[in-house]
Amino acid sequence: MGASKASGAADITVASIRSLVSKDRLEKFDPSMFKLVLVDEAHHIVAPQYRKVLEYFGLTEASDQAPALVGVSATFFRFDGLKLGSAIDHIVYHKDYIDMIGDNWLADAVFTTVKTNVDLSRLAKDSSGDFATKALSEAVNTATVNDVTVRSWITNAHDRQSTLVFCVDTEHVRQLTDTFRENGIDARYITASTARQTRNEVLDAFKKGEFPVLLNCGLFTEGTDIPNVDCIVLARPTRSKSLLIQMIGRGLRLYPGKKNCHVIDMVSNLNTGIMSTPTLFGLDPNEVLDKQSVQDVQNRKETGGFGSHIHGAGDIPLSGDGVDVIFTTYDSIFDLLRDEVVDRHIRSISRYAWVRVDVDRYVLADKSGWMTIRKSDRKADGPWVVEHVLKLQSDIKGGSVHTRPRVVTRAPELEQAVHGADTFARTHFKIVTIKTSEKWRQAPATENQINFLNSRKIRENTITSRDLTRGQAADMLTKLRFGTKSRFQIEQKKRKKEAKIRKEFEKQMSQGNIKVGSLSQQNL
Repeated sequence: MGASKASGAADITVASIRSLVSKDRLEKFDPSMFKLVLVDEAHHIVAPQYRKVLEYFGLTEASDQAPALVGVSATFFRFDGLKLGSAIDHIVYHKDYIDMIGDNWLADAVFTTVKTNVDLSRLAKDSSGDFATKALSEAVNTATVNDVTVRSWITNAHDRQSTLVFCVDTEHVRQLTDTFRENGIDARYITASTARQTRNEVLDAFKKGEFPVLLNCGLFTEGTDIPNVDCIVLARPTRSKSLLIQMIGRGLRLYPGKKNCHVIDMVSNLNTGIMSTPTLFGLDPNEVLDKQSVQDVQNRKETGGFGSHIHGAGDIPLSGDGVDVIFTTYDSIFDLLRDEVVDRHIRSISRYAWVRVDVDRYVLADKSGWMTIRKSDRKADGPWVVEHVLKLQSDIKGGSVHTRPRVVTRAPELEQAVHGADTFARTHFKIVTIKTSEKWRQAPATENQINFLNSRKIRENTITSRDLTRGQAADMLTKLRFGTKSRFQIEQKKRKKEAKIRKEFEKQMSQGNIKVGSLSQQNL
């Protein structure tokens, strides 16, 4: 549209944000002549360029003289957790994509995760907090990973008619396309550098079903309509939930004869804040999906997984009728406090040392105070609430006092709450204290830490610096401070009661077979 120029006098003007703010184009438009400003992909609306346009049209504050502002988005949240409420007053209509699938507005989906264990922990991040493109490409664009990707598609989706593959960059697109072709699959690609005529020809051929696999990088995430797509391959790891949803969304358009879309997620190392289809549904990132439907995944979330498994020491498997139930016991409070698996989910979202102190409750602490993420009963603005408590010095014997919890933000899902909390923490806490990758966390636990832990009598044997790193000890101290020991003691009482009931039941069962029938038959 570069050759087209808006006059500023049309009844309706459609503009891209970059064109609108370039040079003196914005000055063509008289704000008093406009009744409505409609923003598509409105999750970008708090970005600087958008704010410039809103300010020009008098939309930074409520005013009867300004035009109405309406925002539309399929992913109404931001990776950095910044609240869209600074631009949008309230949501007048919302339809979750899961509800839209249930109501047949969108096609159903089935999900498969494939773990490649690519280590992304040291990769640089870009300004938005996602992985830097060049570093990410070097990590995932290898012969081994590309081969696994193609073999995963052959195994799970070779019968699909139209597969759209999301790659990292142009070089990744080319090499992964070559791998598909080496395996006898007619795969083609489009990138931003592809000539427009060629791009249109390839896309038209793909829409007509003339070849099964189309690869791209960064072209088809927002606003692209290719309804025949019945398989999505996520070969591009991301830390952005909105990007993940946008990629999956390319396969959810309705199309004649299309039953569902198969999403194959090439999941890398899960301890680096990566978003994956399990985390998208609120599951632990280590959950493995094998052709699960949206309803299957929702049921899995609501029931806490296909089984009941809390990681720890002393797993006792009990099997029967094809159902495996695993009870986990901890020999001591030390085992519970040291169990780092329970923190893995939140640390796959955040780079900071959040610890889970209870079900749906997480804490991040430093010397200045602490933050809490917890799930509340309140539905307005979302059930997840982020609170900040500030530690103040007191004149009384050098002690300290704490402020009341101040609500920082609310969010509909844990991931959004974490990103909002992290944005706040970056400016209020010392990064060296809260960042999980700091070197001090790998050093042996300090003498003060060891002495304090031993004073709490959390283990029969004495704890030494050989048992814990300084970071592990710091996490344990946070858990102790925020009630994990009390929760453990309550669970211990429940476990003893359950053991007593089970023992009594086994005693009754061992006293003889139970007979069923009339009294006369038993007397015979």
